[in-house]
Amino acid sequence: MGAGVVEIVEVGPRDGLQNESVILDVPARVAYIEALAATGLRRIEAVSFVNPARVPQMADAEAVMAAVSRPDGVSYSGLVLNKRGLDRALATGLHEVNMVVVATDTFSARNQGMSTAEAISATASIAATARAAGLSVTVTVAAAFGCPFEGEVRPERVAEIVRQCADAGLTEVALADTIGVAVPQDVRTLVAAVRAETSLPLRCHFHNTRNTGYANALTALEAGVTALDASSGGIGGCPFAPAATGNIATEDLLYALGRSGIDAGIDMTPLLAASAYIEERLGHANPALLGRAGVFPPGEAS
Repeated sequence: MGAGVVEIVEVGPRDGLQNESVILDVPARVAYIEALAATGLRRIEAVSFVNPARVPQMADAEAVMAAVSRPDGVSYSGLVLNKRGLDRALATGLHEVNMVVVATDTFSARNQGMSTAEAISATASIAATARAAGLSVTVTVAAAFGCPFEGEVRPERVAEIVRQCADAGLTEVALADTIGVAVPQDVRTLVAAVRAETSLPLRCHFHNTRNTGYANALTALEAGVTALDASSGGIGGCPFAPAATGNIATEDLLYALGRSGIDAGIDMTPLLAASAYIEERLGHANPALLGRAGVFPPGEAS
């Protein structure tokens, strides 16, 4: 693959925790975020401004953001699905917002209570307000590779969604394999289709549901994607997708990148400590493998 640099966007505090049965209190969430920030990670999705009745794991976003430290160079982002969520986000001093447009109507209705077309329309309004406030804006196309309710998703449909969103003043577009069905050829095909519609930076979000997440991540980089989402410990999943499993693990991805000559600017030792911290708080073993297998050669931890 050759030498290079990639940006890892840490999503453990949001996408990671939102599918866990254990609900962490504010101090534990703050400690987790701060432990991740100490690893060299520069972008961390810290909170979600959604209805706490639907996702109780993400309640108290304002309290988390009020308590967390703000190291120089670390950008915190939050998930926003509507204007109410954006208003809450703006009051916390976040650096980035991440909005979601689900690629199929059935999943969109379950996830956000609106059709895909309605989500695209809402995105345009929210993005304009967020950019005017000085925030970076990412739109994530969820279920971009497949839907648990409607099955296959055509690349042309995803590309059209991106085309309609791209003029809203976005900073970045993310393609999410929400239920972990993609294989590398799917990644190549979709990235090419989307790249034909926009020159915006592309980011990918993979789940390892069918054990293809890491191959997909490396393929995405080869296809020109510049940022990858990952969750320390490999925790996570979508509460509204049946049988959803965790994100690709930040430490396992970091190992694969490092052995491929790709620098992510992250220190493995404190990253493994952050994953161990969250494993202890959640009360079950993390899906990530590096914490068990160790780095190679032995003794090299960064």
